[in-house]
Amino acid sequence: MKSAKTSRSGLFFQNLGAILIAAVLFAASFPNILIEGGVPLLAWIAWVPMFWVIHRVSLAGSVFWGALYGYAAYALFNYWLGAFHPLAPLIVGIIYLMYFAVLFPLFKLALILFPRRGYLVQWIIWLAYEYLRTQGFLGYPYGISGYSQWSVLPLIQSASIFGVWGISALVVFPSAYIAAALRDWPGTASLRGPSGADAGCLSALGRFFLRERLPACLWLGALAGTFVYGLIAPADYAAAPAARIALIQHNTDPWKGGIAEYRDNYRVLKRLSLEALAAEPKPDLVVWSETAFVPRIDWHTKYRGDAAYWTLVKELLDFLKTQDVPFVIGNDDARRDPAKNPQGDHRVDYNAVMLFNRGEQAGLYRKMHLVPFTEYFPYRKQFPRVYGLLEKSDTHLWEPGEEATVFETGDLKFSSPICFEDTFGYLSRNFVRNGAELIVNLSNDAWSKSVPAQMQHLGMAVFRAVENRRSMVRSTASGQTCGIDPNGRILAMAAPFTEAALTVEVPIVQTETLYTRFGDIWAQIFVGLAVCMLLAGAVRGILLKTSGGKGL
Repeated sequence: MKSAKTSRSGLFFQNLGAILIAAVLFAASFPNILIEGGVPLLAWIAWVPMFWVIHRVSLAGSVFWGALYGYAAYALFNYWLGAFHPLAPLIVGIIYLMYFAVLFPLFKLALILFPRRGYLVQWIIWLAYEYLRTQGFLGYPYGISGYSQWSVLPLIQSASIFGVWGISALVVFPSAYIAAALRDWPGTASLRGPSGADAGCLSALGRFFLRERLPACLWLGALAGTFVYGLIAPADYAAAPAARIALIQHNTDPWKGGIAEYRDNYRVLKRLSLEALAAEPKPDLVVWSETAFVPRIDWHTKYRGDAAYWTLVKELLDFLKTQDVPFVIGNDDARRDPAKNPQGDHRVDYNAVMLFNRGEQAGLYRKMHLVPFTEYFPYRKQFPRVYGLLEKSDTHLWEPGEEATVFETGDLKFSSPICFEDTFGYLSRNFVRNGAELIVNLSNDAWSKSVPAQMQHLGMAVFRAVENRRSMVRSTASGQTCGIDPNGRILAMAAPFTEAALTVEVPIVQTETLYTRFGDIWAQIFVGLAVCMLLAGAVRGILLKTSGGKGL
């Protein structure tokens, strides 16, 4: 009895160790507190311990281990969320605890329904999960496996065909495959050679590969083809038309403080802008970051109830009137709309980007994909108490915009996804399909006080350039302010958490990629395959059970 208890205790701690190792490998694959750019190579084996545990536990037990992995992995990966609010890491951790509490049983079910090649079904389920978790109100792309490879330029060129999903497919396969080969390790009969001697882990891998060599060879072929494509696909844009963009990094969280701090912040923005404009040749465009100027420009121009705010807005507009270079400015766009807000002064707020030509507003974009809970909560009527708590917390609840705006100034056509929006492939794709020749991202990650947080964000932005073969520039409050060419190469980047006026010259191209044309179709195919295979496996299992047959 004591030996059985000891054995169960040993298995528990083996599984616990494997889950924690998997969580560490996952977090370390991406930019992290120890290694600024992350270790992309780790991602190719990051989920081996996780899939290995799934082979060892029961269907019911997989719920617990999935919940543990989900919470531990995102607590390590998104540790910087605590700088926003102490509850933020807890909320994200609980969300992923629940996701993986469902996902692990599906992985286990794949092994039960497909005893021989369940690892292939697990791989497909993982890819379907990665796409589905970017959808809807809780959509959150941070941690998609393919993004771990953001700095491996030859590998990520195929994003122009498959989006990030093709990279994820390559990265995750080895983990599912190796874990299937190791499922009985250590010390079980399946790891013994024909003579009964313990052949060890390497022998098991060899025999597994002989039996499962076709999937491995197909993966190796796809990997080789991806690298070959990545070496020949990048274009030389030296002869392409170019635009000079001045990116202003003011190194403050613009929302901190009141009118005195807003005025100081404006002075920094103005000073840095004038430094950029003094250079020769002059920039074609000056870009300030997300809500860099906090007082609501349109609102205070129309309704001058607060003299201090109106005075600061007027100072800005007077300054812009003296400039012959267009300015792109992040601002809270407030309007009266009784239909959307029947109470009080009917004010409705939008997180917006405004284009100014000589002090006149020449274009407006309103953020369409808002951050859940901190910027948007559509369930006010259903959960009024939660909405009230959010209003009292450090949040800015905005109304979502509806139009994928393309700005035009001179010969330049560009669109401006705001902060979180450049983590979603579909948004930049829609801008490009509407005619955008340049992607101008405005971000504020200053609240995170974290270079890894800003680097994780940058890693996803790189994919938007490659997917659509468009240059991207990023103007941020505190980093990573940079220019990215259509091959995903970072042309120049300001040092994080410093004041900077970075002028970058980026090529302007109009190529249409397969991703731009077809979008996330490959991810949607994975979703369809996962559903069909699980349903087919369940039907097959029922038929075999009722007929007394044996599985293959």
